[in-house]
Amino acid sequence: MSKIAVVYWSGTGNTEQMANAVAEGAKEAGAEVSTLTADQFSAAKVAEFDAIAFGCPAMGSEELEYDEFQPMWDEVKETLGDKKVVLFGSYSWAEGEWMDNWKADADEAGVNVVDSVICYDAPDDEGEAACKALGAELA
Repeated sequence: MSKIAVVYWSGTGNTEQMANAVAEGAKEAGAEVSTLTADQFSAAKVAEFDAIAFGCPAMGSEELEYDEFQPMWDEVKETLGDKKVVLFGSYSWAEGEWMDNWKADADEAGVNVVDSVICYDAPDDEGEAACKALGAELA
């Protein structure tokens, strides 16, 4: 049984809904899942998990949340090695450029990003299904 961490930051609850769907998909696929907020996760915890899902909404001018999530991400991205990683989050303006920037940052750090999902505002049925599939992909 694989151990999966679903690590997220959510301001309005949309990304939290996505995190819960990712966790549900991973559990349904047989994984042991820990759902953690960004302030509960650190590089010291990376070794405890086989794969990790990271979720953060677009903030400001298409960037990651900068008080909790970005510092955590900057700390852990170099320690992920070849672990499978997925990225997810919501946005409510622009075109979702923050995800492209996030994936480029992950790629530059050598992170093994296998997939990502973005949702406009709260996840609809299609978005929730995509998040569950994302979790199953990690399991």
